[in-house]
Amino acid sequence: MLLALTAAFAMSQAFRTLAAILGPPLQAEFGLSAQQLGLFAATFHFAFGALQLFMGIGMDLHGLRRTVLTAFPFAVLGAALSAMATGNGMLLVGQFLIGIGCAPAFLACTLFIAQNFPAERFAMLSGLIIMLGGVGMLATGTPLAWLIEASSWRMGMWVLAGCSLAAWALVWWKVHDQGPTAPPGAPRESLGQALRSFGALFLMPHTWGIVAMSSVNYAAFLSLRGLWLGPMLIERHGLGLVASGHVALLVSVVSLVSPPLFGRFDPGPLTRRRRITACTLWIAGLFVLLAVVRGLAADVLLAVLVAAVSGYMVLQYADVRAVYPPAMIGRALAVFTMAMFLGVALMQWVTGWVASRAPAWGIEPFTAALLAIAAALVAGAAAYAWLPQPPAPAT
Repeated sequence: MLLALTAAFAMSQAFRTLAAILGPPLQAEFGLSAQQLGLFAATFHFAFGALQLFMGIGMDLHGLRRTVLTAFPFAVLGAALSAMATGNGMLLVGQFLIGIGCAPAFLACTLFIAQNFPAERFAMLSGLIIMLGGVGMLATGTPLAWLIEASSWRMGMWVLAGCSLAAWALVWWKVHDQGPTAPPGAPRESLGQALRSFGALFLMPHTWGIVAMSSVNYAAFLSLRGLWLGPMLIERHGLGLVASGHVALLVSVVSLVSPPLFGRFDPGPLTRRRRITACTLWIAGLFVLLAVVRGLAADVLLAVLVAAVSGYMVLQYADVRAVYPPAMIGRALAVFTMAMFLGVALMQWVTGWVASRAPAWGIEPFTAALLAIAAALVAGAAAYAWLPQPPAPAT
């Protein structure tokens, strides 16, 4: 069942990294600016992140299977609409629908692990699922670039729509209905009660540091891999689409190997939070180097290093799992995932705005965007370290 849910997550990974390869042909056909390209990439994540609370409620009230099967057809519809797009407006609507469809995909995996496996295996299994689900990210490297050059970007969207339909069918076939996550015999919770229970999470002081960190760490990596990497390699160094796809594929492979390694060597609650802060600052430094160092080899090496260190994000899932009581874990994971993907959407939109205005400031667009990402990482690390800390891991 977990592998079937991971298939839907893999399609989510493919859709959220489209812009790095799809960006150049979309800019050529529709004349998109850097800001419009950033909005295209961000629209998926706005829809995805905004619905996390409701997906968490849906899983609590109706179970994982029904929630995923109800939502995921929107991803198929959105991909088909994108393939038929005649302008930027249709592209954005398609991305919004895809974001709705993919919204429960990763939350379903993490909640399934939390419900069915011991707490000490959470970080390791979450890292493994990130690695397996990352097959979708690999597909938007060289394979998608090759398909676009051999056919068109529209054919790429049709292929993704077909694969999404296959993932939905796999969930329908393999995932059994485990029912609502509420305890047996408990009174049925209303939507208002469920929303108030989410509000209780924000009354816990340590939630705000977790939200601040989660809104920047994954956003930084995905803004590089999912938006700026392809255009940067093409415009800075004159690479072709397939060659930039090779680099995206390499970065993706490294990003898949890294999370299970970090999960395997989880230091435990006493030092985990310090390691999360340190890794965030290391990645901020790598983004500064990406912004100011010139040369194809340096850009490729630094992007690979960002992917390698970014695997530490799996430790924050373990942190969330440890600092909330068992009855709140599902909703805490939903809040964490919401903050993570709204952070992605905001960072991609803001860096698109920064890149569009950078020439007026006398700065290369990619330099400005990468420095903005570095600044966001430093701010997130400071908030995570200085805001109130959890009193002790929950048991």
